[in-house]
Amino acid sequence: MNNIKSYIWVAGCLLVLMLGGCDANTVVDNNLAMPSRNWSYANKVKAVLEITDPSKRYQVDFKLRHTADYKYSNIFVLLHLKTAGKKKETRRFEFKLAEPDGKWTGSGSGNLYTYTFSMLKNYQFPAAGHYELEVEQNMRNNPLKEISDAGIKVSKLGE
Repeated sequence: MNNIKSYIWVAGCLLVLMLGGCDANTVVDNNLAMPSRNWSYANKVKAVLEITDPSKRYQVDFKLRHTADYKYSNIFVLLHLKTAGKKKETRRFEFKLAEPDGKWTGSGSGNLYTYTFSMLKNYQFPAAGHYELEVEQNMRNNPLKEISDAGIKVSKLGE
């Protein structure tokens, strides 16, 4: 009987974790692990989405994890937005990762620090269609050392 109660308890915990981790408004949530914690220009984080209703608004976030050995207090990235038949649009962003005293501003877990930065807030795609988003690092160093992974998250707003 104890085994059955244990199985039910574990199954209940798994169900709560699965449902709690789901976000119905998330359209895309991609992460790219960097080989040997080195983010080169060639390793672009990509997300592909299909916009069916251009009246909807979206939030596009950049996700980053780095080790405590990352040697800068900021990071520059490029966001490339491509759609069929249109010229690629590129925007440059700078994100602050540490306070002036060197304290990391991200949430820490062991030697890793995690961030989510807003890139496009309340964004409306110009038309229905197929869109590709790419994020690439835009620092002077190539590869950029001590970056564990980077990602793109796109969420619908107002639902």
